[in-house]
Amino acid sequence: MDPAKRHQVCWRLAYTLLHRPIERIFNLTHVDVEPEGPCLVIANHVTDYDPLLVAMSFPRTDLYFVASEHLFRKGLISRILLWAMSPIPRRKGSQGTDTVKACLRHLREGHSVCIFAEGDATWDGRSAKVFPATGKLARASGASLLTYRLEGGYLARPRWSRTIRHGRLFGHAVQLYSPEELKTMRAGDITASIDRDIWEDAWARQRKERVFYRGKRLAEQLELALFCCPRCGRFGTLHSRHDRLFCDCGLSLCFDVSGFFDPPEPFETIAEWEDWQQQALKDRTVTDGEAVFSDDDLILSLINSSHREKQVARGKLVLYPRELCINDYVFPLGQIDNMAMVQKRRLLFSFDGQYYELCSSASVNIRKYLSWWKINVGKKE
Repeated sequence: MDPAKRHQVCWRLAYTLLHRPIERIFNLTHVDVEPEGPCLVIANHVTDYDPLLVAMSFPRTDLYFVASEHLFRKGLISRILLWAMSPIPRRKGSQGTDTVKACLRHLREGHSVCIFAEGDATWDGRSAKVFPATGKLARASGASLLTYRLEGGYLARPRWSRTIRHGRLFGHAVQLYSPEELKTMRAGDITASIDRDIWEDAWARQRKERVFYRGKRLAEQLELALFCCPRCGRFGTLHSRHDRLFCDCGLSLCFDVSGFFDPPEPFETIAEWEDWQQQALKDRTVTDGEAVFSDDDLILSLINSSHREKQVARGKLVLYPRELCINDYVFPLGQIDNMAMVQKRRLLFSFDGQYYELCSSASVNIRKYLSWWKINVGKKE
């Protein structure tokens, strides 16, 4: 069977089997979309389940999703996914030239493509800016552009959490731009329009709607997002249990069903905490020979072009002001081309033509390493 036909058949079958369970599990409501002709769908990125959630609005339009490369390293599951849905691989922490070419090829062949152009699911409930070249891609595709927004997704399944919460999740198209309209717009204006259309702030929405998101272990693993204590100023001392977040210094907060901290001091929301800890990291003064962070039992793997990984080091990861070290491997920060995260504990980066992954244990916040690199090197994937 032709791969495009197979994908179409698998899409219809998967939608028929999955749409009711997904709607029930996430308490998802959505508005169906039936675009005419090939369409580039750009949606905000809030959860690991976003492709499934967005797909629920497209019962008769099979989408080719851009997916992180790590999904192609899961053995039998990856082979089934490739056979049935033909996702377009994206190497996070590397240049995305091949991904852009694949998207354009699918669109020019008459297929619809969905991308999450922020590049990363939100850690704090607020949308990030999409990649600057997104408008250029939309304009060059010759297809319609459809912007799509998920509302309530962050608190239904925070990126840092292991549990799904039952509250309210709504998905809908925001704006449809025809190919003719896109030709009259500058690429930068298209990018700005996308940013505006898919922008979502979980906390602004909660202050307005106050939806309860009920579930188990509401605060557990929140220390994977938050890495600095506002009371004592130390890094890596936060831990969680059930619905509470603690620090070794005595700080204790409840993360309640509305997503706010109780008590609301020093911060009411994760977003406020995030802004403060990023500034604390910018203000941190460290001498060249002093470690910024260090964590035990990290695994460094080399990923080849066939999505095969080879473990090359395991041990203590140490970040100095100008380099990242694990065992005999030393990576000068300024020579790391790109860096990004997938899931909760996987850090991906490109160095000297090679593609690496650092994987941490359940208790290690690896996000702080990415934050330091972004602040001090200033590159965007």
